[in-house]
Amino acid sequence: MALDPQLLEILACPEDKGPLLYFADEQSLYNPRLKRRYDVRDDIPIMLIDEASSVDDAEHERLLAKAEAEGVRPTFEAAP
Repeated sequence: MALDPQLLEILACPEDKGPLLYFADEQSLYNPRLKRRYDVRDDIPIMLIDEASSVDDAEHERLLAKAEAEGVRPTFEAAP
């Protein structure tokens, strides 16, 4: 099951307060600015900085390419 679209609209990275990319099939939210992934367990986003995992450059590029290919949009539009 995917996260509720209304919940996604308000989810932000707890560290930099910016938007995230949601990969439903991988059950994760990703912050490309900090290269940090947050797990989604039982349809609950685990938005704790200490529980996030950092990704290496190869994984970062994979996730960005996947987002582009699948049309994954940020959870919200960041202010300029």
